[in-house]
Amino acid sequence: MTKNELRREMKRRNLSLTAGERAKKSRRIFSRVERLPAFAAARTVAFFCALGDEPETLPALERWRGLGKRIVVPRVEGERMAFFEYISETLCAGAFGICEPGAGAGLCSPAEIDFVVVPGTAFSPQGARMGRGRGYYDRYLSQREFRGVKVGVCYAHQLVETLPVEPHDVAMDCVVTECATYVPGQDASSPR
Repeated sequence: MTKNELRREMKRRNLSLTAGERAKKSRRIFSRVERLPAFAAARTVAFFCALGDEPETLPALERWRGLGKRIVVPRVEGERMAFFEYISETLCAGAFGICEPGAGAGLCSPAEIDFVVVPGTAFSPQGARMGRGRGYYDRYLSQREFRGVKVGVCYAHQLVETLPVEPHDVAMDCVVTECATYVPGQDASSPR
């Protein structure tokens, strides 16, 4: 499959999940993320506001905000993406219909982020990621000052054995599905 064919197929599969299935799988994914030692150690966590075909993030955003961590979410401005403080009351529709931080949210520099949760249309167990094709995350994560742990999240059906990788693609440190956690070079953790 080409990248665009794979993107279309994954979107079709994601949208075929019922609301209940999506909620259940999302809870499992983010519960696994919460058990990662790097998450426990993180002071500033970069997260995302989900589109309708991505794992549901709002419950985890609210829960993580209550853990005493600084939560930041992205805002797209032209070809650039930056992370800002998560303040649920100020979220508004932004680029591509994604909820973004509104006016008054404080900017977070890449150097301040300890841990980032990254969406994608497909991942490999080796940490390769395929996004939506615009390169926002690849550009952001490749900044010299960014040093955080990169965790890709997806439904188990979005995990594929191999993905075409280009020089600008940024690999994940681990990939989490509702069924397992994959760390490149290690066996997947057992399902829980």
